[in-house]
Amino acid sequence: MAATTETVTNSLGVELTEPAAARVREFIAREGGIGLRVDVRRTGCSGWAYDVGIARQTEENDRVFESQGLKVVVSDKAIGLVAGTTVDFVHEGLTREFRFRNPNVTGECGCGESFTVG
Repeated sequence: MAATTETVTNSLGVELTEPAAARVREFIAREGGIGLRVDVRRTGCSGWAYDVGIARQTEENDRVFESQGLKVVVSDKAIGLVAGTTVDFVHEGLTREFRFRNPNVTGECGCGESFTVG
């Protein structure tokens, strides 16, 4: 029997700060979509990097969380690496980026582009 996608709200999900939610809403208003997709990919000197974008749909076995009134879609392969993460959006000088407070991270590379989990 295939697993289904359901929306849940709990501490094991991925949360958005208000600035992150506002930025996601800007992207959805401009490009459409149902929420923010959070995934990971193997890369860099520390092993993993975040891969975020606008979720257009959910896939079988995705985990869907609700935060700040938005859907946060996390792939099944990423949930163990990002559970409990808070996504923030910062604008400092010329830098505008999402930042991640991930309780699972045990190390990061010097450039901040990749992370290790323990």
